[in-house]
Amino acid sequence: MMNNRQLSHALLIAGMSLGTAWAVRGQFGHEQGAAWAGGIGGLCIILLAKRQDWYAKAFHLALTSAAGWGVGGIISYGMVVGYGRGVEFGNVYYGLLMLFVIGGLFGLLGGGLFGIMLSEKQDEPIQWPQLLVELTVGAIIFYYLLIEEFGWLMTPPRSEAWAACFGIAVAMFWYMLRRKYHAAIRLAIFTGLGAGFGFAFGNFLQVLGSASEIKFNFWNVMEYSIGFFGGIGMAYGTFTSKWPISTTTVRKETVLAPSFILIAIIPFVVWEQSFGTERLLNILKEISPLGDGIWTVRRAQLTALLLMISFVIFSYKRYYKNYPGNQFSITGAELWYFFLGYLGMYVMFSMLVTMSFLSFYRIEQYLYVVNVFIVMKFIGSHEPKFYDRGLNYNRWFVNLLFLLAFLAILTAVAVTSHGELQGAQSRF
Repeated sequence: MMNNRQLSHALLIAGMSLGTAWAVRGQFGHEQGAAWAGGIGGLCIILLAKRQDWYAKAFHLALTSAAGWGVGGIISYGMVVGYGRGVEFGNVYYGLLMLFVIGGLFGLLGGGLFGIMLSEKQDEPIQWPQLLVELTVGAIIFYYLLIEEFGWLMTPPRSEAWAACFGIAVAMFWYMLRRKYHAAIRLAIFTGLGAGFGFAFGNFLQVLGSASEIKFNFWNVMEYSIGFFGGIGMAYGTFTSKWPISTTTVRKETVLAPSFILIAIIPFVVWEQSFGTERLLNILKEISPLGDGIWTVRRAQLTALLLMISFVIFSYKRYYKNYPGNQFSITGAELWYFFLGYLGMYVMFSMLVTMSFLSFYRIEQYLYVVNVFIVMKFIGSHEPKFYDRGLNYNRWFVNLLFLLAFLAILTAVAVTSHGELQGAQSRF
């Protein structure tokens, strides 16, 4: 009973962490927003695991998680969400199924690359150049085969980049099978199932919320659902697998690049792509048409930039410069503060870009703060325990069939709950 309670505790905290981060990602979108959220999800798992060998390579692990979740950001899903807002069973079911596929690709790549990094042994390092070449070749081959040759279009006339992500996933699994990274396979599968279900179920909730005419950001509910169930899958795959024990320190020079990408590059790209003057002025006019628009926008832009620069300087001094010698590690307490700062900065970016610090018109922005408080309050009280449940393809296939049947039930409920909604699309 205690073991199940501890596992449930880990699943809930991981779900809330990635759920909050993915909901925040809704303000930024694209690869950079997904990468920041993915890095947060990876850091949460490391904190829950409380393994010193994972602390040592925390920045490497967080970067692989960010890269995996981030690459899925190239997928276009606006049209697919619109299919789920229709009134015909076939179109709506197709929409939910394709959202399951898209969310599954997010999770497969995020959980898979994170799992590959966890599987690294001191005497068998990951050959990242080789892996990256294989992933790139997989993306090119499968995009050409599925889109150019077969013409299997998911979201016409939008981008069909999902096929490239599918190719990356195939190449990644082929790499893991060759290296016998069974734990990483398990982690990828459960993260994919969680994120896929979360996307489809989230769209179902969004449709019901829109039909209710309650004034709330139900699109953000859908985004929270992707992260919440994706985080649950990521945590479950991690804590029900057996992972190798690695060194408790790493060479200091190997930490600089991944930490700089996480702390500086990703936030800067988010800032540069999201804090445009015209966009912020349009948001401000909706909530305060008579205010001093340009001055308020400049303050928001500058605050976000200074926040990012301050965090970069603080992190460099606290987590890199203060470690003498050539070896690097980090304690759980230090990682806890870094996680708080990294997640907190993302939430602050969201509040600044939406101008919600001026008004309560975006109440979900303040719910992020509540989520962060709960996560930070209870993440340290988890007592980790790992189980080795191995690979069970037959059970996974049955679970997949169950999920597909459950999506059919959700479809039946959705099409009978409303008339034609704004933004509905028809695929067939």
